[in-house]
Amino acid sequence: MVAALCEWRAWLESLAGWIEAYPLNLGTVEDDRLLWERAARNLILQVTDRTGCGSGWHGHCGQVLTWFLDRWDVAPDVAQELVGHAIGGRFESWTGPDSALVDDVAEQLARSLRPSDRARSAEPLPDHLERWLSVRRSVPWQQARDSGPHGPAIPRRDGAAEDIRGFDGALDPARAEGLLAALELMRSDAARGARLDVGLLRRWQQHVLGTPQLPPLRTLPAFAKGGRERYGITPGLQGRLDACLAESTHEAEPPLPLTARAARAHLDVCFFHPFDDGNARCAFLTLLFVLAREGIALDDVILLRRVSFRADEPQDALTLASHIDLHIAETRRHAVSPD
Repeated sequence: MVAALCEWRAWLESLAGWIEAYPLNLGTVEDDRLLWERAARNLILQVTDRTGCGSGWHGHCGQVLTWFLDRWDVAPDVAQELVGHAIGGRFESWTGPDSALVDDVAEQLARSLRPSDRARSAEPLPDHLERWLSVRRSVPWQQARDSGPHGPAIPRRDGAAEDIRGFDGALDPARAEGLLAALELMRSDAARGARLDVGLLRRWQQHVLGTPQLPPLRTLPAFAKGGRERYGITPGLQGRLDACLAESTHEAEPPLPLTARAARAHLDVCFFHPFDDGNARCAFLTLLFVLAREGIALDDVILLRRVSFRADEPQDALTLASHIDLHIAETRRHAVSPD
């Protein structure tokens, strides 16, 4: 026992030396990503050498990388989330990672860091709903990418349903079943020209969450992105969200590209965060509804479900609009030339 304890202490002291070898500052991470990447790579290699990549070595590797981020002031919950995403289940017991995989994990971890990932003080987070409403007014929505021809787009395959079966079904078959039911209801609502409002969202969300009754709106502040964003309880939350969603129609003033209106409605649901659970799925359905109401469906949706957007970053809104435009253009191209 004494020998094991001494061995463990020696290992920790060695790790501390490697971590301290790169005095990093989260505030300058945009300029120093190469240093963060190099430090992460060296730590992964140290763990592989020390453990011999035996049973469960990757769990300890994640632990070491989390310690590394925590040492340089990344919030512990954020550090755990970022490390998990960077590794992404690609390390395996009894298998040593090749250099390309080590480099990719280190690069992804370094690229995912932001100055705002700093450990929070006792001060409460700002209200990111109010930040979004401010950003929403400043985004140059007229500049949203809208390159394709106007009119309906009929895909050769149902990209939304296939993604739900593959992605959500792998997480939980019941989750996929509920989301597929909500998708069919959403499409029926779009076909009849239903008005997009909170009442409509609640009908979809009943299927998404599998509740016996229409789910209520949240009554407490909500958090997302590992606690980095907080959405407050704004007075008249339902009325304000209804007013925002009403701007998604092509008759709304000022006239905007469809891609901008779909992106804005999606982000409205994300950052109003109206329900206690399932808001990302609800936002996804909202985006598809805005498109479906104008006769557009997609044969792929991966850029609409695998990318996270920030409430206080205006450029993110236009990035989402460009992703929508890309999927519409690709759907039309595949419909004409599937190869």
